[in-house]
Parts: sequence; structure tokens; C-alpha cells
Amino acid sequence: MDLKARFARLIAATGPISVAQFMAESNARYYDRRDPLGSAGDFTTAPEISQVFGELIGLWLADLWDRAGRPARVHYVELGPGRGTLARDALRAAQRFGLTPQIHFVEASSALRSVQRDLVGDAVWHDDPGSLPDDAPLLIVANEFLDALPVRQMVRTAAGWRERMVGIDGERLVPIAGPRPMDAAVPPLLADAGEGAIIETCPAAAAVVDDLARRIAAQGGAALIIDYGRTAMAHGSSLQALRAHRKVDPFAYPGRADLTAHVDFSVLPAVAQAAGARWMGTVEQGAFLIALGLGARVDALCRAAPGEAPAIRAAAQRLAAPQAMGTLFKVMGLAAPDWPLGAGF
Repeated sequence: MDLKARFARLIAATGPISVAQFMAESNARYYDRRDPLGSAGDFTTAPEISQVFGELIGLWLADLWDRAGRPARVHYVELGPGRGTLARDALRAAQRFGLTPQIHFVEASSALRSVQRDLVGDAVWHDDPGSLPDDAPLLIVANEFLDALPVRQMVRTAAGWRERMVGIDGERLVPIAGPRPMDAAVPPLLADAGEGAIIETCPAAAAVVDDLARRIAAQGGAALIIDYGRTAMAHGSSLQALRAHRKVDPFAYPGRADLTAHVDFSVLPAVAQAAGARWMGTVEQGAFLIALGLGARVDALCRAAPGEAPAIRAAAQRLAAPQAMGTLFKVMGLAAPDWPLGAGF
């Protein structure tokens, strides 16, 4: 059954569902059945824009591994690896400096697993982080992974805070305020907002960061978490849907559009530190890539392929320029307490 019709029947029978349930089920259906990337898909991620993105991450990992004493056994872990492009580029760059880790992909989509096997055939696939190995340090990369996890929304009504739900208006799925008081779940800094204000939390993102941080603290290693989001608490819904590279109504195409929300980086460092990991910092993507040598790598590629120089430089601008991805996207670094500070932080 079409997911929109199934939601409509469920809501008609049992009442409105939470935004979190709507987002979780929609994205599970969406990702399992398609490769959403590229011009023929719905969106494009940084590794698909330029090989330099993955190469610089690979060099970051190799440098950190080297300064941590070059442990002989180490695992590369990527959450939501897309087509495998980032891993291919990162591992190629890291190998030049002696880093050849075992490769692990956390990927639930059967469609994307098939594509990943074509690029990185020697990976081990996991449905979730729970089955990751515990016998060696982990070098973890999560690029645009947390933004697809379900958010919980609350809206301020005349009667107080209520959970934001999804109901039916004719043939449309629409957001509505639920009946149960939720004032106790609202952070005190945001509680006095006016009627109509919306706040978001993402318990799933906090749970993932907690799990990764605990593993790093116990096993050694580091993590880069890269996503678009904010570094301070704020009001407002950031839930959005992309379909054929265009923003559409988030409630109009469940299972047929990519649903994402901004990652709240203001809360994740405390989660990681409580789990025993070292927080290196959270910086803007543009500043991070420039610090790692984006300009020098782009110059080298342009010298090697002068006919492609305009496209190479345009792609780099897209990754790092403030008006493109450079400011909106953030990079958060975590490490084991006894591992060194990574470059760029």
C-alpha cells in the first residue's frame, strides 16, 4: 500500500501519529527502495560533489592514527555511507600513509548496500552500530547521517506545550497539536516562547552519539560527525523534504521524499563527554576543510587536469563557501581520552 494511504488509514482508525513516527517510517520506506543520490535522485552530498572531501577526511584519519601510535589493528566505520564514495576516497588517501583498516558500513538500505559493494566490496555491513567490533580502535565517519533520524517536535499552544502530531485534513496529511501536556519536556531556556513556537529534539541522534562515544572511550579511536545544523538552541521547525532536488511539503510524499531536520550540535558534546569521550570541538565545514589543506589539494588537481580546473574549483567553493555548504554544515570531532587532538579543531 502507498505509505500516505496507510498513514491515512492508521490516523483515521487510531488518531494522529507523532511527527517522529511519521519521519521514521517515511525514511525507512524511502531509503530501503532507492539510491536517492545524484542528478537522477533527490539530493547530492559532499562526497559526490568533489573527491577532495573524502580525501581530506582520509588524511585527517591517517594523521590522527599516526600520532596515536599507529595501532596495528583498527576499524574504519562509516554510518550511512551513501554510495560508498566517501569511503573509497578517504581510504585511498589514508592508504598512502600506511593506514589500511578493516571496513565497516552501518547501512540499513538494501538498495544502497548493492551500490556500495560496487565501490567498496571488502566492507562488512551492519544494520545498526550494535554489532560493530569491540576488539580494536574505531575510526568513525558519519556524514549526513544524523539529519535523517526522526525528530520529536513540540508546539506552544494557548493551553501550553503539546507534542506536534500528524493528522488528516481532507486528503492531506497535516501537522496538528496533540492533546497531552508536554511542558515538562521543554528545555527551560525555550519554555517561555510565544504561542505557535516549535522546538525540536532528536533522542535518536543523542542515542547514536552516546553509543559511539562509549565505544571510542573503551576501545580507542575517534569520530567525525558532519551534518547541517545549529550550535545553539533555537525555536522553529527545521523539518524539510527534498524530492528531485526541490523542497516540497514534508507531509505530502511520505516514503517518496527525503525527510531531514537540522542537527542540534549544542546538545551532543555533553552527551559524548558524559559517555567518556573527548570532545575536540565543533567547527564549520568550510573552516575545517580549509584547515586540512583544501586549497592546496584543489590546486594540485587543477594542475593535473587543467581542462577540468573550473569545475574542480566550483565544486570546492560549493563545499566551503559560506553561501553554500561552508557555514551551514558543521563538523564535530570526538576521540578517546588518550588520543591526540585532530587537525582542524
